Amino acid sequence: MKKTRLAIVRQKYRPDGGAERFISRALEALDNNELELNILTRQWSGEPRPDWHVHICNPPKWGRVSRERGFARAARQCWRQERFDLVQSHERIAGCDVFRAGDGVHKAWLEQRARIIPAYQQWLTSLSGYHRYVLEAERAMFHSPELKKIICNSIMVKNDIIRCYQVPEDKFALIYNSIDSAHFYPASGEQRDRARQQLAIPAQACALIYVGSGFERKGLKAAIAAVAATDRYLIVVGQDKQQEKYRALAQSLGCRQRIRFVGVQKDVLPFYHGADGLLLPTLYDPFPNVILEAMACGLPVITSQSCGGAEFIENGVQGFVCDALDIGTLKAFVGAVAPVPLRPEMGIAARERVKECTPARLSQQLTQLYRQLLPS
Repeated sequence: MKKTRLAIVRQKYRPDGGAERFISRALEALDNNELELNILTRQWSGEPRPDWHVHICNPPKWGRVSRERGFARAARQCWRQERFDLVQSHERIAGCDVFRAGDGVHKAWLEQRARIIPAYQQWLTSLSGYHRYVLEAERAMFHSPELKKIICNSIMVKNDIIRCYQVPEDKFALIYNSIDSAHFYPASGEQRDRARQQLAIPAQACALIYVGSGFERKGLKAAIAAVAATDRYLIVVGQDKQQEKYRALAQSLGCRQRIRFVGVQKDVLPFYHGADGLLLPTLYDPFPNVILEAMACGLPVITSQSCGGAEFIENGVQGFVCDALDIGTLKAFVGAVAPVPLRPEMGIAARERVKECTPARLSQQLTQLYRQLLPS
């Protein structure tokens, strides 16, 4: 019996990345004797399973545009030569059968970014060869006759694609990310105390956690400003080239002693256990996994309307949602979050909300989608 050949396209495959976790789940869902699983990538980190076929597409690159265009050409050439039965791309490459919009809509991100950068930078962005290339690649892919389905991990991203590129409704499949609620779970009293001691945060204090690298897009400036006007602590997990600028901001706002910059962490769970809520006023994010992780840990979430994860939050029930730049409202929401032991209701509601986002459900949804698209 001839196997169905499925190709997954991701330029840089990192096992710890959000898109890569989704891909791994997809491959696990489809790993059976009827499928031949292929990965098209420029760089693979880690060891692939022996029954996965890895195709390295790594042409020379001299800059960001060369990097994107070169990989797109190499990947497209590979899948045409190999004549796969189904091609799912996680990159903006016209000609794929399925596109997963895990990185969101570049046009929508530039709209949001324009709100925080000066006019001269907006002008430079409009002239940027990189941004012009990505926008054209995005447009060409969404209008490609070969495109059969677009996988979105939030309604927000689906609506952005329809608004920006007039893609018909029947092209979309809404499939949320999954969370392992056995791995991410609420802290016991002992775990909370231990985490607080390691972070030098008083046991009775209220602490929020921010998780994410790329501080400008993820809204760390707004998070620090909101915390500064309260007595709350903030645990910052992640990194950024401009990290010193954010330390200086905290110092200038008089809250540096209440901010804990802990860098990138392989295991974020102990830091969730030391917190009472997640604060992520991101300027644009399709649906960050950290929202699911925090909610599974029983933490209420404060996030923005331009975050896909806001779909899981009803104000005052699982957390709070407002505009990413509304510092006054963010400050009020920060003040409304209480230490988990004193008011556990919101955290309980948050964990309840994500209980259906299981790996098994994700696998089932992907399997159903592929069965619709793959040759019988």
